[in-house]
Amino acid sequence: MQIKDITPGESWACRFRVITFLDDSGAPIMRKNLAIGEAHPGRPGEYESIGVISVRDKEQELVTLVDVNSSQEFVVGWSDCWDVDKVEWVNE
Repeated sequence: MQIKDITPGESWACRFRVITFLDDSGAPIMRKNLAIGEAHPGRPGEYESIGVISVRDKEQELVTLVDVNSSQEFVVGWSDCWDVDKVEWVNE
């Protein structure tokens, strides 16, 4: 599937990979407002998960994803996304 095949107005999700800061268990850490010289509490590493696409940029082939596990947003290159499918929302 290509990024241009994603229909606007529909919910789509995909598996993705990104380099980010991780804790010891491999979960992403998002730390904002670090003081000058303060070390980030995580270590850089590759993170893979499933995310819901919230924004897509067809020209630069980037998507903004909301990770279903951590609820964090990641901007990911389309080449690092796979298993793209429509989202079926279910109320529990």
